[in-house]
Amino acid sequence: MKIAVSGANGHVGVNLCKTLIEQGHQVNALAHNHSQGLDQLALQIIHGDVLDPKSLRPLLEDVEVVFHLAAKISIEGDRDGMVHRINTEGPRNMLTVARECKIKRFIHFSSIHAFQQHPVGQLLDESRPLVEQHEGFAYDRSKANGERLVMEAAKNGLDALVLSPTAIIGPADPEPSLVGSAVIDIYNHKIPSLVPGGYDWVDVRDIVAAAISAIEHGRTGEKYLLSGHWHSLQEFSALIQLHSGRKTVSTVLPMWIARFGLPFITLYSKLSGVKPLYTSESLTIISEGNRTISNVKARNDLNFNPRPLTETIEDFLIWLKENAYIK
Repeated sequence: MKIAVSGANGHVGVNLCKTLIEQGHQVNALAHNHSQGLDQLALQIIHGDVLDPKSLRPLLEDVEVVFHLAAKISIEGDRDGMVHRINTEGPRNMLTVARECKIKRFIHFSSIHAFQQHPVGQLLDESRPLVEQHEGFAYDRSKANGERLVMEAAKNGLDALVLSPTAIIGPADPEPSLVGSAVIDIYNHKIPSLVPGGYDWVDVRDIVAAAISAIEHGRTGEKYLLSGHWHSLQEFSALIQLHSGRKTVSTVLPMWIARFGLPFITLYSKLSGVKPLYTSESLTIISEGNRTISNVKARNDLNFNPRPLTETIEDFLIWLKENAYIK
């Protein structure tokens, strides 16, 4: 098939493009700021912007399937409005041009954060309501809005579906992502302490396998949660220590101390130019995120089978060393 991928230079995008090419597909890859991670792949790089519909036509012309991954991730609000624009207006533009180009299947990447996390103690599956305009953080609202646009398009005749991953981790993370940066910082002892809580972690390679399966096996108008396994930050750090042989941070501070220290973390981040791992938003996500996220639907329809986190971290550390991100 001829397949288009927006956000192709992101973590999932690079892995997806590589696998699609290995399977014999032709790939049009949309790159906005840079094409790092794509330059060595046999694909067509198209420089464009999801906020500029005219630039999307070369990406989508004569294409059968579209993967829309382009998004702006934020754990620091939306000061300049770009989180909303890219994550809401971007899907709207992609859907418009996809209809004009008569795309056969539109696969949209949303996020676990588009769903209401509370009640935390109850199983979270695809029936859980999306975040409303008065709820959650800016990123959460923007992804929920984008997802609604895709589902509405599916109701109106477009063959579209939604994939919603949890915290993605794994090899071929060239930028690197927020999660990839956290692994590097823990490895390099740049994080002095941990906080209570954790994430549901899922391997990027398992996400890609499910996404490609969705081309033929995903059902129109459906959404699929792609969750992996929940682990605390303390367990996460311990796995990095296990597979690296380097002692990593194990101290867990009470959440109130972490929140008390946020102004100092913010100041250090501004002075150093390094994005902080701990923000008010990330601390809330770590402490209040749902720990029981169902992937049963994706297992049944997409043959989704997430591997253990220990395997992911072992492989990721090997990749980081091979690519000189760590020593």
